[in-house]
Amino acid sequence: MSYGPNPWHQQSWDWRAATNFVGGGAGSGLIVAAALAGAPAWVFAAGALLVGCGLLAVWAEIGRPLRALNVFLHPRRSWMSREAWVAPLLFAAVGAVLLGVGAARPLAALLALAFVYCQARILQAAKGIPAWREPATVPLVVATGLAEGAGLWLLLTSPLTAAPVAAWAVFAALLALRLALWTAWRRRLRAAPRALAAIDHAALVFKPATLLPLAAAVAALGAPLGDGALQTLQALAGALAAAGGAWFKFTLVTRAAFNQGFLPLPRLPVRGVRRT
Repeated sequence: MSYGPNPWHQQSWDWRAATNFVGGGAGSGLIVAAALAGAPAWVFAAGALLVGCGLLAVWAEIGRPLRALNVFLHPRRSWMSREAWVAPLLFAAVGAVLLGVGAARPLAALLALAFVYCQARILQAAKGIPAWREPATVPLVVATGLAEGAGLWLLLTSPLTAAPVAAWAVFAALLALRLALWTAWRRRLRAAPRALAAIDHAALVFKPATLLPLAAAVAALGAPLGDGALQTLQALAGALAAAGGAWFKFTLVTRAAFNQGFLPLPRLPVRGVRRT
């Protein structure tokens, strides 16, 4: 790797770190959706499994895995430490849901929101990466995770029952919010040309994977469809919404993570020439 005025791609986080953001966001969103919908306990477990897989992936990235325990040492100043502290509380709340504790459902949803918020702040705190440090990254990552979770809930429950009108309305609102936040974030972004090229390339998947499920939600809300057609529509819409969000976050972490580079020095010293 060569350092200089030209931006370079960070080498610290690879697909395993991206998996943490993909699984953590989608799993947290699924837990929130399950709590709002009064879903069966196994849906909460599926969300916790996604969160756990993401954490396991990022743990596997560490060259000396036992050092991962150090992440718990700095909750006062590190969003990564706060994520690590929220995770076991989230798993415990989901465990209580599986044991039939009704009060644990809203608690699990609140902890899931806290978890995905911590993940968004981890990215935004990386000030050397222009595509991450933009303040609009935080609401975008949170909204993306919630939309993914709603999509996964539609997908997982599609073989069982047709989603109610309220679920489609919430799903449509989350997709519209996700797209609006992405548009505002992209407009404000001042990143390296290669980072912007990666982001715009991801948008070729992200935008259709947001607009098509949004159109499906509008159709489900306004068109007279039978339960069979609705269940097929919700499976397709949910899968698209989840896949689009996952691809965006994967690209953001692995392909758009260019450092800003060093500013060129306005004046360089020359041996034998007196300073003026």
